Amino acid sequence: MLALILAGLVMTAVMQSSTASIAVTLSAYYAGAVGLDQACALIIGQNIGTATSSAMAAIGASSTAKRLALAYILFKLIAAVIALVLFPVTIPLLVRASNTIDGVTLLALYHTAYNVVGVAVLLPLIDRFTRFVERILPERASPLTRCLDPAALVTPLAAEEAVRRTVARSLGAMCGSIGAALMGTKHGTSDPAGRDAVSVTEASNALRKAQEFMAEASGPPESEDEQERLTSTLHALDNASRLAEVAGEKGEFGSAPSGSEDARARELCAEAMRNAVLIADEVGALPGTLHRTAPDEALDGKKEIATPGAPTEQALVQLEHCANTLHELQAEHRKATLSSVAGGAVTADEAMTRVDTVRRFDALAHHAWRSAAHLVGSRA
Repeated sequence: MLALILAGLVMTAVMQSSTASIAVTLSAYYAGAVGLDQACALIIGQNIGTATSSAMAAIGASSTAKRLALAYILFKLIAAVIALVLFPVTIPLLVRASNTIDGVTLLALYHTAYNVVGVAVLLPLIDRFTRFVERILPERASPLTRCLDPAALVTPLAAEEAVRRTVARSLGAMCGSIGAALMGTKHGTSDPAGRDAVSVTEASNALRKAQEFMAEASGPPESEDEQERLTSTLHALDNASRLAEVAGEKGEFGSAPSGSEDARARELCAEAMRNAVLIADEVGALPGTLHRTAPDEALDGKKEIATPGAPTEQALVQLEHCANTLHELQAEHRKATLSSVAGGAVTADEAMTRVDTVRRFDALAHHAWRSAAHLVGSRA
């Protein structure tokens, strides 16, 4: 029986068609070359052999395609094991039924039942089965770039959607990292510069890959609506890239006196980052997945602003308000700080450092707002 299973596997692998190989088996049974039990053994091997096409197609493919091929192979193997376990029970039933039903019909029904039983067994365990496949083939690419599947390049709309989700995830990672750094400095805790620097660097690399991915997309969008979506996505990508440049500038966010305009600017920027994270997570999340929230240390007691389910439109309004208020504050702060040098209140170096810090806050909030606004607008 094992030899026949192997022969059936080889038949399908060579013919690259389970339909053709099973047709040969049915013809062989009809001609009397094989018995009913032998034909069933061949069908089991031929079902396993259908996975060879998926295995070969997955060579050099994306991790998603490899996981799909592995899941298909495992499904066929599991179904084959079930068929082998039930073989001593199934064959006598088929032989008895062959007295009233044509054997070729019974073999066709056996082939169908073989796959139906496999699905019925795995369907209740689909979540565990999925996690098992993911453990065997873990995602090696950055979580930010998982949507950039080369298969999406064939369709302009799919390529645009992949880039849009990548921009959203990168924006969320950067804003969450910046928000944590701002609030950590405010509370006097150790500055997580090393961790945040890695996050910003990864996000910047992801945005660069998204730009390269978009350049490889085949053809322009077909409709006017798709053109508008693409334009909005490119605007979001540009502003997110500018945000990464500002966040990657040398120099840490120094502490500011409590109640000063510097502290107010920091709070506005941190609030802008919180709302940007909420919007980015809403856009970047796949259907049916849970949305990530900003780190607890970045929330600073305002968790109601960034909780899942909060209206994205409300977060965008708050983000715009923070960006505009911070822009107005930045101009007044620059004038007042530079004027204080003449009065001897601060040194020139200290004044320039404070002005530059608030300028960075203004740029971070502005680019986060513009990127988030275009991400939301591209969904219309």
